[in-house]
Amino acid sequence: MNDDEITDFDRRRIDVSGMQKTVYVGGAGPAVVLMPEMPGISPDVLRLARWVRDAGFTVYVPSLFGRDGAYPTAEGGEEVVRRACVSAEFRAFAGGGTSPVTTWLRGLARLAHTECGGPGVGTIGLCFTGNFALTMALEPAVIAPVVNHPSLPLDDPAGLEISDEDARAVRDRVTRDGLTVLAYRFQGDRWCTGQRFAAYQALLGDAFDGRVLPDSAANTEPTPFFRDVVGTPHSVVTAHFVDEDGHPTVKARDEILGFLADRLFSDQGNLKVGVID
Repeated sequence: MNDDEITDFDRRRIDVSGMQKTVYVGGAGPAVVLMPEMPGISPDVLRLARWVRDAGFTVYVPSLFGRDGAYPTAEGGEEVVRRACVSAEFRAFAGGGTSPVTTWLRGLARLAHTECGGPGVGTIGLCFTGNFALTMALEPAVIAPVVNHPSLPLDDPAGLEISDEDARAVRDRVTRDGLTVLAYRFQGDRWCTGQRFAAYQALLGDAFDGRVLPDSAANTEPTPFFRDVVGTPHSVVTAHFVDEDGHPTVKARDEILGFLADRLFSDQGNLKVGVID
């Protein structure tokens, strides 16, 4: 696999409260903010972004770490992880609370809703950013959070990367607005364990729809970072995705697109989910 030049998205510098970040934007329709997994906006993350775009959404992919479009090597990926773990924008370890970068991401969601309209915004978090999809729901425009294999905090398999205050606020949205959260993990994932899903269930109750795939469904030949550093089935719809008809990871992808469509399209008859070239 080669680097992705990202020529089919608009590259924008978006300012939220005086802080600018690069965001790749493409498509038309309701907005979905897709956050990258470690070690960045890889070709696999961009493949997912194109599926979201081609299903009838405007996808916003913010650059949060790593080199945009880069093939995820083991050595390069480890360096990105080290930098992110000491960055003031992230809370990678237990006791750190909510990552400050989610404030910027909530502002991005507000802007995306203003630009795209519709009933609200979808969010997709992956790995290091998995839980960000949930904490972004502190922004009222976010109505369709998808939490994929959330890996933070790295040192507490039963922990959630969210402050007590923000956890109460998210739970209030569940009660007040009927917010529901879709989530995925592989059964044997050591970065996103069953203990972590149990913690989400305890926080959100029946509003948490956590789905678990067998390890046998994972791609056995992922890119070097996921093979040598992650070392476990982990990324359901990106690095460990298997593009075969009827495959469990394909089903997961289509379920995610369906979840987004159910919540973001007022006229669902115009959307054909699961039919992707």
